[in-house]
Amino acid sequence: MRAFAPAADIEEEAHIGNFVETKKTHVGKGAKANHLAYLGDGEIGAGANVGAGTIFCNYDGFVKHVTVIGEGAFIGSDSQLVAPIRIGNGAYVATGTTVTQDVPDDALAIGRTKQENKLGYASRLKGRLAARKKK
Repeated sequence: MRAFAPAADIEEEAHIGNFVETKKTHVGKGAKANHLAYLGDGEIGAGANVGAGTIFCNYDGFVKHVTVIGEGAFIGSDSQLVAPIRIGNGAYVATGTTVTQDVPDDALAIGRTKQENKLGYASRLKGRLAARKKK
């Protein structure tokens, strides 16, 4: 027996956890979204894993678009999937990635900027903020 969320179809053995919103989304058998995600207007293939903090960016201000995640795909935490988009079967999306192009089957998508550390910045900022409070 399948469970149903608002206009969503969740197949047997699929797991929708805490604070996961589904809307007009089909979640295939054994797929997982364990917590903290927005899955709107999508298709999630069997056995796929959607990490915490993932959102389907499905609305461009005019039209709702569809996000498709293939079977066995892995979506890392805190990823944004900008629809219309297709993540291929067995593909991986690295944590913190914003996906704006289709990801082929068995590929890894990484879309982050390089980390840069500004040494001493926090102390200088705190000093400027303290000076403002005194005024």
